[in-house]
Amino acid sequence: MMMRLRRYIAASLFVLLLPGVSVFAQTPQAADTGRVFSLEDLEAIVFSHHPIVKQAALLSEAARANVLQSLGYFDPALKAAFARKLFGNTEYYDNWGGELKVPLYVAGADLKVGYDRNVGPYTAPQYYTGNTGLTAVGLTIPLGQGLLIDARRSTLWQARAMVNYAEADKVKQINGVWFSAVQDYWNWYYAYREYMLVKEGVDLAMKRFQAVRNQTLLGDKPPIDSIEAGIIVQEREIQLTKSVIELQNAMLVLSNHLWNENGNPLELPTNAVPQQVDQNLALPNRELLDALLGQADKRHPELVKLRAKGDQLDIERRYRQETLKPKVNVSGALLSRRRDFSTHVPEYYDFNWNNYKIGVEVAFPLFLRAERGKLKEVKIKQQQLDYDLIQSGREIGNNITASYNSLTAYKSQMTVQIQSINNQQLLLTGELQKFDLGESTLFLINSRESKLIDMKIKRESIISGYQKKLAELYYKAGTRQNQPNL
Repeated sequence: MMMRLRRYIAASLFVLLLPGVSVFAQTPQAADTGRVFSLEDLEAIVFSHHPIVKQAALLSEAARANVLQSLGYFDPALKAAFARKLFGNTEYYDNWGGELKVPLYVAGADLKVGYDRNVGPYTAPQYYTGNTGLTAVGLTIPLGQGLLIDARRSTLWQARAMVNYAEADKVKQINGVWFSAVQDYWNWYYAYREYMLVKEGVDLAMKRFQAVRNQTLLGDKPPIDSIEAGIIVQEREIQLTKSVIELQNAMLVLSNHLWNENGNPLELPTNAVPQQVDQNLALPNRELLDALLGQADKRHPELVKLRAKGDQLDIERRYRQETLKPKVNVSGALLSRRRDFSTHVPEYYDFNWNNYKIGVEVAFPLFLRAERGKLKEVKIKQQQLDYDLIQSGREIGNNITASYNSLTAYKSQMTVQIQSINNQQLLLTGELQKFDLGESTLFLINSRESKLIDMKIKRESIISGYQKKLAELYYKAGTRQNQPNL
């Protein structure tokens, strides 16, 4: 009787001294009361409102603006000039000239329409036009350097090549933003699932403690069992506290990708929960791997950028080769005293093949050192780019294959992990049955239960790692999952 009384007093004191389970003011809600925030929801927000996605879209606009700027070299230009000298009551000259110059895309030629009126006693005879002036319509054509390609066409073609570069850079940046968001989403998924499993472990430990405590009060269990059950509760509470902090931090990191239509940052609601994932991981087939490898070879942003840079260098090489030719510019114009088409002008003063002016301009550097040096520099850059393209293509293909191999490893790990969890569950069930019969100890039950919780957490880690590696597979291929053009 005295022994039972002592046990009752000891158990009562232990119950009074044992701290209760901590209450977390802002713990996430369970899946049945929370709102599921799926990966599709994240995708809709990121691609609609993320600042980096919007910023990436400006790359294409900037490249097109550069093309528009390059087209300005082909804009018609109108110019006029007036000069007059009066000295000692003598009008030395009175010159007025105007010209409309229209650069032509073909052959680097320029169409010119001009009007000159140069009069005065001291005006040079070759420039004298008479009071009516002369109208000229003609062309300037480069027969040597500039016939096939010139500076303005080179600038325009290079600007157009850089549009593809900008588009690829835009895709690369957007894919990078999405890949980062997906990784943070699955980190949040793992933190949430770990929290739920640890919380489940705390609930199980608390129920067991209460049951052992009641049995101790009745004298069916020694007080030491109550102490041991209480210690398990405290240990799991500590683990739960850590899980709550990790979950809150994961939610904050994921919130970095959430923005509204006004550009204001959003936070993930405390009642949000990640989507459910089947533990039977679906491994992509080899056909998908082949498709990703084929797409990466053609449309990977990094390779597209390099090819666009190659196109630009090829245009630059053609232009530099053109500069090795001598400059031979031929100009010709038909002349007339006609100012408009409503007045009569004698035929011998009107536009005909007998009224013209022509000119030839020839220039050629003797050593061409500057031109040859620039051409050699461009060719070296092309060789460097070719090597870079080969190496980048190889690395991209190997990275895709490596990511796929990692998925295979995750699939194998998950199969083994599920079997281990089932076996551990059988061991725990058997241990509980033995404990009810008095043939086991509380230490063994807690040990097997903790092991089972750790195995389940490991399973969620494998799921999270698999999903991140799946996103990485598409990212390494220069695309993203469920993209239409795949």
